[in-house]
Amino acid sequence: MVVINPKKNLHFGENPPEINLNSNLKRWFSRNIGLWKSNRTYFLDEAQKTYNLSMNINIQALKSKSEWESHYKFTWYPEKKYNFFEENPQYKERGEMHAFLKGHQLKREKFYLSNDEGISNIKQVDEHEMIFESSYEDWYILEHTRLVDLDNFRFRVIYSWNKNKLKIVENHHEIKIIK
Repeated sequence: MVVINPKKNLHFGENPPEINLNSNLKRWFSRNIGLWKSNRTYFLDEAQKTYNLSMNINIQALKSKSEWESHYKFTWYPEKKYNFFEENPQYKERGEMHAFLKGHQLKREKFYLSNDEGISNIKQVDEHEMIFESSYEDWYILEHTRLVDLDNFRFRVIYSWNKNKLKIVENHHEIKIIK
């Protein structure tokens, strides 16, 4: 029987489970840093229409006061002009969001379909995939993000329910342009 002294080898603080969790999530998020070309398909319930567009997403790590709090900035903009944003003004053609990791959560300064701040709970499927689960206003969002081929590609599928009715299904095939 091996007995491990929990106080021995604690170099980073008094809460090892949070440290381990944060370092796992920080590592996964660091693999997402860079500029991505996002080829998207939107299936919208109300429009009974499918849209295809290409967006750019830039994910940056920001410096933080706390060694264990990872801050990120997400910016997005279209590759070209699309009628999609005129036909669906609730979607933001371009924007910026700041967020930080805390435990199993991503705290966002605002959500994509709202300017409200909020929390996304994170579930780790394996070393390559995370699931983000968010609720705000009347929305419930479930997002799967999977890194593929040495982190050069991402596949994201996002389901969005409004008042318990599935309204939006999105498929994003993303290629890392700049690391």
